[in-house]
Amino acid sequence: MENVTVLGAGSWGTALAQVLAENGHHTLVWTHREEQANEINTQHKNQKYLPDTTLAPNLKATSNLEEAVLHSDILVVAVPTKAIREVCSTMGSFLQQKKLFVHVSKGIEPDSLMRISEMLTESLSPDVVEEIVVLSGPSHAEEVVLHHPTTITAACSNLEAAERVQDLFMNQYFRVYTNDDVVGVELGGALKNVIALAAGISDGLGYGDNAKAALITRGLAEITRLGVKMGGNPFTFGGLTGMGDLIATCTSVHSRNWRAGNMLGKGMKLDEVLEQIGMVVEGVRTTKAAYQLSQEYEVPMPITNALFEILFTDKEPKVAVDELMIRMKKREIDLY
Repeated sequence: MENVTVLGAGSWGTALAQVLAENGHHTLVWTHREEQANEINTQHKNQKYLPDTTLAPNLKATSNLEEAVLHSDILVVAVPTKAIREVCSTMGSFLQQKKLFVHVSKGIEPDSLMRISEMLTESLSPDVVEEIVVLSGPSHAEEVVLHHPTTITAACSNLEAAERVQDLFMNQYFRVYTNDDVVGVELGGALKNVIALAAGISDGLGYGDNAKAALITRGLAEITRLGVKMGGNPFTFGGLTGMGDLIATCTSVHSRNWRAGNMLGKGMKLDEVLEQIGMVVEGVRTTKAAYQLSQEYEVPMPITNALFEILFTDKEPKVAVDELMIRMKKREIDLY
């Protein structure tokens, strides 16, 4: 059994900590809020993020980042993308030996256009990083804690490190595959949130299955175009972290990105939507980054561009959809 720390006590970080604790690992979850740590330790609850779940009694929590980091040689980074640099900067002052980093967040940093593994590499000294493994796939926290069958991917160029993470998490309800395509896995996990926002908008406008099927398939086409241009394996985008995650996020009420898009489609403004959801909607920041990447790599991404205009230039969602439909005619199958 391993000593493992999960940095971040949101819904996904807590669900993964629950998997680890149920697998028998000595698991500590870090939250920046002391009252949340006390709730987990004394009531075995995380009421804000997983209100109907009783947490494993051997799952412990702390609000002391130094204690959390020194607890183990494996750190699971489950904080929102916008908080990663701050957390890395703070823990860098007391990191003294190499640790295995597992990141489970899904996003791209706007402006720098870095994937999360690149952000970690830049923010941490190479002296304290053994390997960085990406853990990603179609996985709603609300279903994982109910032991519903879930399959995800551990990705690293060093497959031995990926297999170590596979062994750490895998059990009878949580199946983990390995992949050496870090670029493809990270991009698939991040960019599907953009398409999920668009799918939510489509539903909010009252469009049906035809429109959603079109968004998912054409969304996958533009994700794959960009991903291959950036060095990803095209087969990755047809797998768990591409098509799989896209289906789960575009069709489920558990998806914050779908819910946010649904509210936008019904006429709410972005600030109102984010306030009402009350949790990070990664697809908003990622839409800006994806738009910037499409410009930099000269890859056509019409759905991403339309969503960028809805989010950041106040274009009416129905107008954006109408413009997508009357674009110049083209072939369906693209060459990457």
